Amino acid sequence: MNIETGDIISRVYGNFRGVDFRGEEINLIRSPDSLNVWKDYKETESIRTRPGMKLHTAFDDTIYGIFFYNDEILVHSGTKLYKVKNGVKTSLATGLIARESNGFIYENVWYFKDGNCYKQYNGTTITDVVGYIPTTTIGKKPEGGGKDYEDVNMLSDYRINTFLADGKSKDYYLDVTKIDDDYKPIVKVDDKEVSGFTVDYAEGKITFTTAPAEPKTDGQDNVSIQFKKAVSKYRECILNCTLLQVFDNRVFFSGNKDYPNTVWHCSLNDPSYCSDLDFYREGMDSAQIKGMVAGNNALWVFREPSEANTNVFYHTPTIDEEYGKIYPSSHSSITIGCVGKAINFNDDIIFFSERGMEGISGDVTTEQAAAHRSSLVDRKLISAADYENMILEEWEGYLLVFVGNKVFLADSRAVFTNENHIEYEWFYWELEKKVTCARVYGGVLYLGTEDGIYTLTDMTSAVESYWVTPKDKFKTSHKLKTTNKRGCVVEATGDLSVYAKIEDTDFEHIGTYENVTDYFVSRIKRKKFKDIQLKFYSKTRFSLETATLECFIGGYIKR
Repeated sequence: MNIETGDIISRVYGNFRGVDFRGEEINLIRSPDSLNVWKDYKETESIRTRPGMKLHTAFDDTIYGIFFYNDEILVHSGTKLYKVKNGVKTSLATGLIARESNGFIYENVWYFKDGNCYKQYNGTTITDVVGYIPTTTIGKKPEGGGKDYEDVNMLSDYRINTFLADGKSKDYYLDVTKIDDDYKPIVKVDDKEVSGFTVDYAEGKITFTTAPAEPKTDGQDNVSIQFKKAVSKYRECILNCTLLQVFDNRVFFSGNKDYPNTVWHCSLNDPSYCSDLDFYREGMDSAQIKGMVAGNNALWVFREPSEANTNVFYHTPTIDEEYGKIYPSSHSSITIGCVGKAINFNDDIIFFSERGMEGISGDVTTEQAAAHRSSLVDRKLISAADYENMILEEWEGYLLVFVGNKVFLADSRAVFTNENHIEYEWFYWELEKKVTCARVYGGVLYLGTEDGIYTLTDMTSAVESYWVTPKDKFKTSHKLKTTNKRGCVVEATGDLSVYAKIEDTDFEHIGTYENVTDYFVSRIKRKKFKDIQLKFYSKTRFSLETATLECFIGGYIKR
């Protein structure tokens, strides 16, 4: 298209996509500087001011976890756990760690972890998780032998051996020696507890006063001995984990700083049973695991950057003839490390590196590659203070990345192709308070802060917001432009102020328009400029659909 002097070019700013913090000369559907606007797809395709924060429940200490269980809200505040029901707060537990916590529900029991304890709550009482007591050996003769049955449970100091009595022997040998002498074994014969025995703790031997009779059913164990054999730091391996992920009907644990590259998992359908054989080490060095994500038929494990460049692993369920279902560790071809967190965002396995958001291209059946997802916001995102301690939560089709009071919103419904890979469009907010945790329940976003729980549901209170258009040369970078006297026609609602900026000057106020319900005309009068930017600003709230500006093309710019 050949543009001549005197031509009129009409520019329609609309179909807004999000921010682009890479510079001012960008695509006209994006903004180089925008604050507190988004697309609420349930209501409109226009950009509009975000909801405000509304206090739900006040607390004296920082909120580190918000959980929903039946009709209760369970809240980790400071070093205490509370339940909130019908607006009433009740203390459930104390002695928690003041750090972000995790939880999950299994068979209508809520489980809680904070890197120090592992608790369960059934709606009435809360207790430490009591480990399942495994029967480690069955079919034993009094003098020993038998068949290995269940593995040692890292969450329990106790074990059971079962024997086939011969009617003669009084000495029964356990499958280990040096059992703990601070616990008297529980001995049963034909399912009835008996007391006629002595214990040799060093030798791991039970001596009956009267030899147990042979079983009534031939070949069926009839003597059971429960004893204690604590293994140093076994229980702490699980308790000190800060990460958990449910995958394949098991709970996987990691994040223990004493075992930085190790993942454990519980047994099938039993969160209280963690076999001492069910663990995997990711890599040969001690780089810390930063995140675990279930998706694409695998459990993905992300480690911090390391010199070995072995930072992403995955586990797929495999059937082993001897051990049953196992989850062997495979090294991904991705070498980028994770410094933030990781999450499954609408089946996109993503993690945050030193460069920003990365997505995994490919799955366990193909070679994987890291595809960048956040080019439009990287400059502001990775420079944000406390970037590594981000909070992630998915809401209304967005992935919300909270860094302090800053929020970066990746839009799953608006993507584009950048150098043969998919990236997200983004919006940017600054909230009234620093976010310490987040949870979505019933479509409502709950935010933990330093003084309570807030919901992002206030649609009436004032929130400062604005949208700035990119530098626009009106298709002629080498010619001067003059705005049409008819002005700029803006389709919008709410209260708006319009500003204009040409070249390297500051924004100048054009006019303020209150209670707009459809459109207004802003008389923007600028002459002989090279490029122009518009800013739509509100101290209260606004929605912006389109803005149309016409310019006359003048002569060549003199150098």
